[in-house]
Amino acid sequence: MKVTARLQREPFDAAAEAAELALGRSDVGAVVTFTGICRGTENGESIAALTLEHYPGMAEAEIERHVTEAVERWPLMGVTVIHRYGRIQPGENIVLVVTASSHRQAAFAAAEFLMDYLKTRAPFWKQVEKAGEKSWIDAKAIDDTATERWSVPRRGREASE
Repeated sequence: MKVTARLQREPFDAAAEAAELALGRSDVGAVVTFTGICRGTENGESIAALTLEHYPGMAEAEIERHVTEAVERWPLMGVTVIHRYGRIQPGENIVLVVTASSHRQAAFAAAEFLMDYLKTRAPFWKQVEKAGEKSWIDAKAIDDTATERWSVPRRGREASE
């Protein structure tokens, strides 16, 4: 199984990363991708850019821990998680999650699980630039609520078929 988890400043090519996960495989029946993109507005106000900071070493380890949990929960055949850091302008990609499985249910669930955890548990700090001012963005309660649903007790690997 191919597993990629990396942090980088540079833009990524979501289509190329997704294609790479299934390349040469005839057992993959589903590839699910999620790309988070920097919006140009927030609550009606224009955004000039986002700056994402992370704790090197810790951020990678935390992402890898959740990727490992996804692989244990669902019958995946590949996972790619790429998260950018640094200054990101509206329209640019921020994060990519790609999951591959024999069946769509497992690929969708694992991708959603990983994004929920990236939004709430990965050690990133987000600063937004609006009209010449910079401010740090607090976590949102709605994201915490989305993540809580994954903490229910489970029996073995999640259903995939």
